[in-house]
Amino acid sequence: MVSRDPLQLVSEYALRLKRLVVVVDGRPLFKNGAREVMEELRFDVAKLIVGEALDSAVDWITRFNESVDRLKAALRVRDVVLPKELRSFIRDPLGHLSKKLYQVTLDLARGRVEPAWYYSKARSILSTSISTNMRSIYQYWVLVSLLAEYGYKGGVLIYPEHGYLHIERSGKQRSGSIPANAVVRLPGAREASFYAEAPRPVGWGDSRGLERAWRLYTSLRPDFIVYSGRVLDMVEYRDEGVGIRRPNVIIECKELPDWYEKTRYLKGPINRDFTAEEWYSRWFEGLKEGLALILGEDVQSAKKSVEGVRVKEYKLVLLYREVYNPDTLILVSRSTLPATVKRELESEGVVVIDDAKIGDTKRIRELADEVEKYFQLVKEGPLDELEHQLWLRGVPIERSKLEEVLARIAIERMEEIIGRLKE
Repeated sequence: MVSRDPLQLVSEYALRLKRLVVVVDGRPLFKNGAREVMEELRFDVAKLIVGEALDSAVDWITRFNESVDRLKAALRVRDVVLPKELRSFIRDPLGHLSKKLYQVTLDLARGRVEPAWYYSKARSILSTSISTNMRSIYQYWVLVSLLAEYGYKGGVLIYPEHGYLHIERSGKQRSGSIPANAVVRLPGAREASFYAEAPRPVGWGDSRGLERAWRLYTSLRPDFIVYSGRVLDMVEYRDEGVGIRRPNVIIECKELPDWYEKTRYLKGPINRDFTAEEWYSRWFEGLKEGLALILGEDVQSAKKSVEGVRVKEYKLVLLYREVYNPDTLILVSRSTLPATVKRELESEGVVVIDDAKIGDTKRIRELADEVEKYFQLVKEGPLDELEHQLWLRGVPIERSKLEEVLARIAIERMEEIIGRLKE
């Protein structure tokens, strides 16, 4: 039974644990029942802190799973592979959140922290976890629903060939490339390539490799990047280092109701060059201090030369255009934007799709129509050209159906075909 007073709840559990956990030479010895009490504490505190947010999470999870089912049916996708963290949250949100409290609960049982500190820390941990996972659910709902719309338009998933949509990117960049998450083909032999949360760091072999790849560690990371045609690797190796191909479309998603009111504090650009040996040294020392130095965060002289500025969150969307120069920048917002904010973004050329509540397929269809403009003919043979010409004439047809029609025509005109083959 969860107490109404959170601090009293934690204090009661702390007293119970004090009788069940004995610390000998700095090491805890657990009596029978101690681990069960710790588990009860984690669950009770998680339920108390998360509260109504857990109900919203369950609702979003249900809608997300429904979108996955639609994707499987529409685009003939075998399954969707999610990042490990999100997969755990979707399977058991309360269980996932309670696991986040394992270490601090262990510290409480050992007597290392006080109940007030424990509760404060637990609030911080759970707030971060649920907000991160809710953002991921909304973001990936947009992607899954978008791809499903192309399935309804007669599209097929041609990459990955095995039919699994991999949203997670664990280990995908080790070879020095950043592969597409999906390539979709629409009637008319038109294709587009989709990347989720990229660019990301790529594998590097030596200090020179790290120096070349460094910009991928510090670059802005849009929610989704779309390329016209079939682009299986977004990485470009240039003389000045590693970069990415210029995107045709960038899609940024915002799930918070008041996201446009928030501000961020931005520091200036990287203002120091390092030799190859210095790059390696910074990396080998563990990134923590090295990266801060590279970014000018922990060096007093660098601090003096880097100006900070507060920027409204909605204006940060425009940074993607300045950095990547896409043909189109699309903002998908769960909330309805104030008229002034919407007008400002649209005057800057941003396509705004707001009031896109999770589960609202109408708004996703609008998004699909915008992105479809950038599907491009991929011609690998005469059948691709024929399929595209039919599409241009208002006769969209799936490849399998086109092949069936051509085969029937061939049977009907067999003698003519044999004659031409003999020629």
